[in-house]
Amino acid sequence: MDQTKFVYFFGNGQADGDASMKNLLGGKGANLAEMTRLGVPVPSGFTISTEVCGLYLAQGGYPAGLKEQVATALGKMEEAMGATFGSAENPLLLSVRSGARVSMPGMMDTVLNLGLNDTTVEGMISRTGDARFAYDSYRRFVTMYSDVVLGVAHHHFEEMINAKKAQVGKKMDTEMSADDWKDLVGQFKAKVQQETGKPFPESPEDQLWGAIGAVFNSWNIPRAIVYRKLNDIPEEWGTAVNVQSMVFGNMGEDCATGVAFTRDPSTGENRFYGEYLVNAQGEDVVAGIRTPHQVTIEGKNRQDSDLAAMEEELPELYKELYAVQQRLEKHYSDMQDIEFTIQQGKLWLLQTRNGKRTAKAALKIAVDMVNEGMIDKQTAIMRVAPDTLDQLLHPMLDPKADRTVVGKALPASPGAATGMVVFNSDDAEKWAEEGKKVMLVRDETSPEDIHGMHSAQGIITARGGMTSHAAVVARGMGRPCVSGCSELHISGNSCKIGSLEVKEGDWLTIDGSTGEIMQGQVATMDPELSGDFATFMEWAEEIARMKVRTNADNPEDARTARNFGAQGIGLCRTEHMFFGAERIINMRGMILAENDDDRRKSIAKILPYQREDFEGLFREMKGFPVTIRLLDPPLHEFIPHDEEGQQEVAESTGMPLEKVKARVESLKEFNPMLGHRGCRLGVSYPEVYEMQAQAIMEAACHLVKNEGYTIIPEIMIPLVGVVSELKLLREKCAAVCEKVMQENGVKLEYMIGTMVELPRAAVTADQIAAEADFFSFGTNDLTQTTMGISRDDSGPFLKEYVDKNLLPKDPFVSIDQVGVGGLVRMGAEKGRSTKPGLKLGVCGEHGGDPDSIGFFETVGLDYVSCSPYRVPIARLAAAQAAVNNKK
Repeated sequence: MDQTKFVYFFGNGQADGDASMKNLLGGKGANLAEMTRLGVPVPSGFTISTEVCGLYLAQGGYPAGLKEQVATALGKMEEAMGATFGSAENPLLLSVRSGARVSMPGMMDTVLNLGLNDTTVEGMISRTGDARFAYDSYRRFVTMYSDVVLGVAHHHFEEMINAKKAQVGKKMDTEMSADDWKDLVGQFKAKVQQETGKPFPESPEDQLWGAIGAVFNSWNIPRAIVYRKLNDIPEEWGTAVNVQSMVFGNMGEDCATGVAFTRDPSTGENRFYGEYLVNAQGEDVVAGIRTPHQVTIEGKNRQDSDLAAMEEELPELYKELYAVQQRLEKHYSDMQDIEFTIQQGKLWLLQTRNGKRTAKAALKIAVDMVNEGMIDKQTAIMRVAPDTLDQLLHPMLDPKADRTVVGKALPASPGAATGMVVFNSDDAEKWAEEGKKVMLVRDETSPEDIHGMHSAQGIITARGGMTSHAAVVARGMGRPCVSGCSELHISGNSCKIGSLEVKEGDWLTIDGSTGEIMQGQVATMDPELSGDFATFMEWAEEIARMKVRTNADNPEDARTARNFGAQGIGLCRTEHMFFGAERIINMRGMILAENDDDRRKSIAKILPYQREDFEGLFREMKGFPVTIRLLDPPLHEFIPHDEEGQQEVAESTGMPLEKVKARVESLKEFNPMLGHRGCRLGVSYPEVYEMQAQAIMEAACHLVKNEGYTIIPEIMIPLVGVVSELKLLREKCAAVCEKVMQENGVKLEYMIGTMVELPRAAVTADQIAAEADFFSFGTNDLTQTTMGISRDDSGPFLKEYVDKNLLPKDPFVSIDQVGVGGLVRMGAEKGRSTKPGLKLGVCGEHGGDPDSIGFFETVGLDYVSCSPYRVPIARLAAAQAAVNNKK
């Protein structure tokens, strides 16, 4: 029987894989294979597939046959690179890197310079004639391997380096001599022996298998788990391992390393952009240890930098790099993030991937590439993750606001942010959980800071360039960030920015688009959503099948939603309209009334307010549909439960306090969510629903008659469980509607439907549809009643369920597609079996969740409804769902 193929070689223009194999080879491995096939200069190597990761983690070891396949691939690498792994004369050194199918920058482990020991380092010296380079590489390897594979913390080695520098009177790593590094390598190894009780491994083969295992294991380290949860990356995907021949950017002044983007990842401008360092290795660029140079002269001028650009220092290699980046962008039809190394005048490409970018940049790149003829509109709308649009929808700094600029840094990730200063990620997370807005201030961030960066409003770092960890991760998260602030000096729980002393808890504001750091809180303003945003959203609307409405209870929210492109209101919660000072008195009077006449007198006083409310909503929607839910919550929510509040009610209604108390007591329920609420109130107190129906129709008739509107009111009766409830209340509401139209001399179409939020309603939807003009699935309550989970009380244990993989996500955030979703599908199918043209929508919070929207597309719903600021997200998600559903 043929053995399973686990190892895929690439080198010398030949590759076992290609770009289509990302699921098996991971993004990095697939792209290395593809670049090799394109003839791009890529150091030879091989990829161990993601399948092996699953097997390794499940069985705690490597599958049979893997070691033989690795040995074969290693032999091909040696032939391609003209060096031998473990050789004393001409050693081949390796990099061992992770590579999931989607980019997870810095989240998993890497080992560089693997294969060095006390013998092979002498081979490197004889091969290069440069002892300093060899020992610099050796100390890097021991440090990284000890940290990643052996669990000896990195800070031990940094402390020894700093002590050595002090001893020899040197400040920069580049000033250290071969003897300095050689001495430190010995100290490092002694520290490893002390910490682990075992010597540092000398065998290159043992080193290789230790590193491979460490990369697989890093799939489950805390920062990788956090990143996966934040980005909805399934645990079962696993990572590939890429073993590649080392090429060296730290062999001297004719060597360099860098990171570049084919377009600006912050703004989306079509300009080649990047940073590099001479005589350095890759981690030096992204770690922020040294200030990087710009790749282009334009970039140098934009940063007002005195450091020479690569275009000036290495013009021929720059031309070669520029041609390669153009070729890669054209080949992938997307903005690329590339890593490169120059070794003794030869350019090598170490990686290309679709570059992380801000939402603003993603929109601009997508629109520009359509206009350039590179991609079509459908491809463009699939390029932007819907949730990232949230970055564009919230306020930016008001240019007219007073501001005190105290520092300037690099504009690493655009947007405005204000927060209370904290200096470590654990505090950032803790303060954010307490409801505080925080600004994370660090010398530099590392992958261990992922939770703090996610919790913060914005990020400031003292070190690092535009391609540093902070910059790349912040852009991917949509967090405003300014990096490399040379004026920032942190000391414990305080810092100085220039002359300003800032303590923990002080407020700072940043503008990630300019790099400015400001003292205190600076006023903001709403963003302009025009230009590329408007064009992009028009394309999304062309492609989407489902409409997007909003949940809005007042004209202001309705106006916001319309500005974001909402095509109607899918849920107006009328109970929110009863809490005004004048209204609540009459509402309480109705509740406390002892007979029908008194109830009707009190409720009639609310009618004018309700009519005005509905007119305001109809005006803002300008003819788009408006679905109004009749009163839903139990009556006890409108009555105070403390004695002081009850005394006020007694005084305002003229009722004795004891009677008020008795009425309040009679309204108490053990489980109000399953009690006297929704349509059950309409059955008990028909005058409430009749008043609301009257207010809706009077508002509609007034606007149709006097202002020329076209309005089709949609009256929604909540919490129906049996068709008889809907039939009774429909007849009462319809009678009111007909009467109002007759009195106003207006004939208009109206609809009466129901909210499907009980399992019984979904199961008997074919019966209920006989009395309904539309269904709106209330998935918040449908989730509660189906799963037996209270949305208000379940937060602590639901988090535990998600953490333990008992549930993939919080079911109140993203719909349970099998259970709750199964009822939605059943309700839709049964409803339309009775009425083929039955209008179907959803108005729970799931209407703004992209994954849930994808599910609703498969069910065939006509629209989703969500909160105003989720409308653009839902519009894009609806378009992407339509594309995916056609595949």
